[in-house]
Amino acid sequence: MTIDQIDCMMRGAIDEGVFPGGALLFSQSGAVLFNRVYGVADITTGRPITPRTFFDLASLTKPLATTLAVMKLIAQKKLDLDWEISAVIPEFSNNETSDIRIRHLLSHQAGLADYRPYYLEIGKLPFRDRRAALRQCLIREPLVSPPGEQTRYSDIGFMILEWLVAAAAKIALDQFVYRHIYRPLGIDDLFFIRTQTPDPGLSDIDFASTENCPWRGYTVNGAVHDENAFVMGGVAGQAGLFGTATSAHRLLVALMTVYAGNNENMLHSENTLHPVLDPGLLQIFFKEHEHSGRALGFDMPSASGSSSGDFFSRSHTVGHLGFSGTSFWMDLSQSIIVILLTNRIHPTRANHQIRWFRPQIHNAVMQYIKSKCRQMPDEC
Repeated sequence: MTIDQIDCMMRGAIDEGVFPGGALLFSQSGAVLFNRVYGVADITTGRPITPRTFFDLASLTKPLATTLAVMKLIAQKKLDLDWEISAVIPEFSNNETSDIRIRHLLSHQAGLADYRPYYLEIGKLPFRDRRAALRQCLIREPLVSPPGEQTRYSDIGFMILEWLVAAAAKIALDQFVYRHIYRPLGIDDLFFIRTQTPDPGLSDIDFASTENCPWRGYTVNGAVHDENAFVMGGVAGQAGLFGTATSAHRLLVALMTVYAGNNENMLHSENTLHPVLDPGLLQIFFKEHEHSGRALGFDMPSASGSSSGDFFSRSHTVGHLGFSGTSFWMDLSQSIIVILLTNRIHPTRANHQIRWFRPQIHNAVMQYIKSKCRQMPDEC
């Protein structure tokens, strides 16, 4: 496998309609081996994807924002994995969700349903009333199974985690991760977009378009696609983060480096006694949690048919997929990071071709890296 063949696969995916545009970046030991962009950000205007095109990262928000916020609050002794959620949010103390612990939410073992279209009713309310309405929905949410018994991927669990972060931190999720994680690490280009109070500086930023949304009646660009996150103003635990392949890579390199204990400069931010990223907590979060097939807040490759392909170490790899066509996989044992960002739901979510493309491109990348390592073992 060669760089040219990988490049050809990305171009071929566009020709075959897998996605209109995308970015592929992969690295080993922090050294970027490939970082290229392809196709268009919007099919109507033909606006091209550039290295500075920002993608809706969708569910990559879960590991790269919400989970890291929880991790940081645990380091600050404001949360604990074994706390029941009612210890932080007393409203949960009088119903069947009272036995849910924070670790259950992170590992998708809380017994909650996967998804509810809350936005259909909440979106009809004045914006000032929506957060209280959503929280009432979360409090009343029935369990599908007892906490800890089954693994069921759940957006609802991460909506509750966003509430936990805000309650423990006393500030919103987007403000907390920027102040305590992204900014101390020198990462300014991972951010949420507040739909009610947009930052004027965002008007000059290039965004990849997502769906021509039937509910909204227009093609979404520069706002979160996830409807439940959208009606809440763009900041949510399950979705809302935007970034580029380069910005996501910088954060993942920091995670990998601190996990391995190789760089003290990344451990502490200015004006704080707490580590930006705690290596001990990363060791805990990156392990498979109680045979769930998932790490805490991160996915792991499934035993068969994984979107990561065939060559990532199953027990030492963490990553995640995003509905908008985004993904990352990080092999901790080989120090390999692969980031694929696309706008595959533009103009419609009915396009599912990325399901077959993801494992193919990951296999190609891993075959290239293995070949390079055989030829130049000192660089691996």
